[in-house]
Amino acid sequence: MKDIMTAPFVEEMKSTTANMYRLGWDERNGGNISYLLDEKAVAEYLDISKVIRKIPIGFKVPSLVGKIFIVTGTGKYFKNVAADPETNLGIIRIAGDGDVAELLWGYKDGGKFTSELPSHLMCHAQRLKVDPENRVVMHSHPTNTLAMNFVHELDEKKFTHTLWEMCTECVVVFPDGVGILPWMLCGTNSIGEATAKKMKEFRLVIWAMHGIYGAGKTMDETFGLIETVEKAAQIYMLTCNRPRINTIKDSEMKELADLFGVRVRDGILDLAE
Repeated sequence: MKDIMTAPFVEEMKSTTANMYRLGWDERNGGNISYLLDEKAVAEYLDISKVIRKIPIGFKVPSLVGKIFIVTGTGKYFKNVAADPETNLGIIRIAGDGDVAELLWGYKDGGKFTSELPSHLMCHAQRLKVDPENRVVMHSHPTNTLAMNFVHELDEKKFTHTLWEMCTECVVVFPDGVGILPWMLCGTNSIGEATAKKMKEFRLVIWAMHGIYGAGKTMDETFGLIETVEKAAQIYMLTCNRPRINTIKDSEMKELADLFGVRVRDGILDLAE
């Protein structure tokens, strides 16, 4: 059996968490990632019949029974993942009626998965209905995206339009826009349910005055979605208190979308003559 420390999915978690901490998106124990793994790939590194312990999830996700995830741990710092992945990460399999996590590896200090696991699993269940290839859910606190929450109207269409105006690539990278939730108590089933509902339409969901959730097919894609929003938010924050002389026109954004073959969310661009 291969060494689990060399598994590509462990390496991806190490490099991604390190990058997110380096960028200042995930201070202290802020942020969490869950990654749906292929059972055959996991079996190359672990005896998946061996369950270390069972951890109650606190809610049921029957559609994910049997699915295996690698998940960041509760109270763990992203800056420590690369040095000690076995303490800061865990590989779990959803079992029972979808209300139990079987620990297959990790959390070696007796810890468990992130407190935001309800939100993650609800989002996974929803995104898999939309796109069976969506395997990653990522939550972080990007500085400029968060700052923008305090000075920009929290209207999904207006917020999305502003982000699209900030950088030419935005309308191409996230043509589905961003969903927005009002401030809600984190770590609860309620915020998980609300986020999953938004994930029916969006791959990016902002938690007002808290952070952002992203979902994608790969770690790179999901990281890139959040990274692009954060860049646009940074440009906005650098320019929002100054007169705007130039902007990307709605007609030009439509040209970009047509060129790259992406479908822009309805109701955001004003293409009236």
